Amino acid sequence: MDVIERSESDRLRQENWIQRTVRRPEIGAFMVMAVIIVALYFASDGRAFNALGVKNNVAIIAQFGIIATGAALLMIAGEFDLSIGSMIGFAGMSMAMMLKWGLPFGLGEATPFAAFAVTLAMTLTLGWIIGNIVVRSGLSSFIVTLGFLFFLRGTTEVSFRLINKSTQISGLPDYKETSWFADLMGGEVFGWFYDAWFWLGGNLNRKGEQWVTGFDARFLWWILIAGVAWLILSRTQLGNWIFATGDDKEAARANGVPVNKVKIGLFMFTAFCATIFAACQVFDTNTSDAAKGNLKELEAIAIAVVGGTLMTGGFGSVLGVIFGAVTVGLVANAVFFIPWIDGSWFRVFVGTVLLAAVFANERIRKRITGGI
Repeated sequence: MDVIERSESDRLRQENWIQRTVRRPEIGAFMVMAVIIVALYFASDGRAFNALGVKNNVAIIAQFGIIATGAALLMIAGEFDLSIGSMIGFAGMSMAMMLKWGLPFGLGEATPFAAFAVTLAMTLTLGWIIGNIVVRSGLSSFIVTLGFLFFLRGTTEVSFRLINKSTQISGLPDYKETSWFADLMGGEVFGWFYDAWFWLGGNLNRKGEQWVTGFDARFLWWILIAGVAWLILSRTQLGNWIFATGDDKEAARANGVPVNKVKIGLFMFTAFCATIFAACQVFDTNTSDAAKGNLKELEAIAIAVVGGTLMTGGFGSVLGVIFGAVTVGLVANAVFFIPWIDGSWFRVFVGTVLLAAVFANERIRKRITGGI
């Protein structure tokens, strides 16, 4: 047995960088992403990657990336959250209604930051409740969060109708002009990138003026959330706990891992990601709708799987989620650059790639674990 173990160890050390790269869980997502980028570039005659095209693509990619990062970490820990989409609608409704009608309990007029803070307190509490129900009852997170999907969506619609007499709120003031927080959530970031593009002779409109001035703020939030998630998974004890919880929760618990706290914390993290998503939408468009976030929970899970995250837990990476978000985001936005494509083909693509990713991820897992 010792000889076999030494031989396997020697074989792994002797692999070159190409062999090690092929064994990584993100490689499939990266290859699909590269193909999509090249295909979209030629199919759109480059329009998808001009100054405005890059901005629009990054905006939708960042939206997907924010919620998919939260979904992926929870899936690595062996759980699902189907309430993400409804949480987005609930959070957006909460902020918009407070901005229009004031803070609850007669606390006065709501500033953008106050509306966000109160909403975040509610969504984190909901995430904590969901997590506690899952870990204390032993029920499947699929069923528990499915119940909250309907509960939150119904609560959102009923509240809109009772208080606002409509399921939409529009015409809010443009708080970005007066509030630093609203500008941080819904304004523009990384203007230096487009300034440099302009001075290099690109990013010009028909009058020769600078065309685009910056990325949507959600891009910055995606970078921050993905960066923190990557740091946690790859550099901290908490990351080891997350992987251990998803791989074998009983073995992890026997080794001192606080399994229940890890899972509850990750349910709260998905609620946080949904709240950030909603805040970026509200302060960007100055509107809210009870239907916001519809099906986003399924898209988030699909992106995580396309990015190499296993449905069974214990396996995945933030880098893979980034590749998955770019892939799905580009395809979702392709209809705006290629008019002859029916938008419904987006769902066909996601379904096909999702099935392919499940099979590919399982093969990669078996290759890495030696068939276990």
